[in-house]
Amino acid sequence: MTADWLFTSWTQAGLVALSAVVVLISVIAVIRIVGLRSLSKMSSFDFAVTVAIGSTIATTSATSTPLANGILAVAVLLATQACISWLRRRTRFQQLVDNQPTLLMCESSFLDDAMRSCRITRSDVLTKLRQSNVMSFDEVRAVVLETTGDISVLHGSGPLHSEMLTGVRMP
Repeated sequence: MTADWLFTSWTQAGLVALSAVVVLISVIAVIRIVGLRSLSKMSSFDFAVTVAIGSTIATTSATSTPLANGILAVAVLLATQACISWLRRRTRFQQLVDNQPTLLMCESSFLDDAMRSCRITRSDVLTKLRQSNVMSFDEVRAVVLETTGDISVLHGSGPLHSEMLTGVRMP
C-alpha cells in the first residue's frame, strides 16, 4: 500500500509525461489562435485565467482526468477570456470586471487612506521604491496600485504628465 503511494508504474509515468506534453502543446496552439493577450496580467480576470490554465495543465497531466477534458477546459477558459476582453472594449462591462488603479503615493507623500483601503503597507511601497532604484522621495512622482495588483513607481527628475494617471482613483 505504501509503495503505491510513493511510486508509480512505468506505464503510468509514461501516461503522465504524454499527458503533460499533449496538454501543453494544446495550450500553445489555442494561445496562438486567441493571441498573446491571453497570458497577460492586464486585469484580475486575466490573472485568474492564467492561474486556472496552469491548474488545468497540472490536473490533466498528473491525474486521471481525460486529455480531452483538459484541452476543452483550457479552450473554454481562453474563449471566455476573449469574449470578456471584447466586451470590455465595447461596453461598460469593464467596470464590472476590472479593478480601478489607485494612487498610493503622490510626489513624496504617502496616501495613508488609499493604502489602508487597498491593504497596502508603507513597507510594501518602500519595497517597490527600492526595487525601482528610487534613491530619494524627491524622485517619486506617483506610486500606483495597478488593476493586476502590481505596484508601479513613476519617478524621475521631470514633471509627471497628467495622462499617466488617467483612470487612476485618487483619494
